[in-house]
Amino acid sequence: MKMSHTVTVTRTTTTTTTSAIILNTGYLKTWPGLLKLAQLILGIVVVGLVSYYYRDYYLGSHQIDQTPETFFLLMAVTFLIGTFTLLLSCLISISTASIISKTVYEVVYHGFAFILYLAASLTLIIEVNYKKRNYGRDYEPYFAAAILGLVLSGLYILSTVFAMRSYRGL
Repeated sequence: MKMSHTVTVTRTTTTTTTSAIILNTGYLKTWPGLLKLAQLILGIVVVGLVSYYYRDYYLGSHQIDQTPETFFLLMAVTFLIGTFTLLLSCLISISTASIISKTVYEVVYHGFAFILYLAASLTLIIEVNYKKRNYGRDYEPYFAAAILGLVLSGLYILSTVFAMRSYRGL
């Protein structure tokens, strides 16, 4: 004995829109995302250190030139802002995270960050060691900032390599 029955399938399509900002937290699980986050955190530390200890130095009656400290601070603030905007863009837009890595922009940005951070860090290390007595108690914080600058240079060259691979489609 066969029984037949009828089944009715109803489909409902619902469309919702939201104005909430959705964070692309998955980006922070990638190497480029982790590198940018590390660059941001270390950049904040470096800017904080140099800004806190930055002051006029006098040796006897004449002021000591602070060009190395100023150059270092300028580079640190510049790339802190640039890295923050790149990271924020990739976190609030999934399409930005996938598109910007395929352009030459990140290669150029990270390449310049590497070169200029390296130059600023080496200049500061040389200056601080050469005029160690003039810095007094501020020697260690400036030296630590310069070493962190070298670490940041390393992070930026790694980012340059990842950006180059992404740009070339590897």
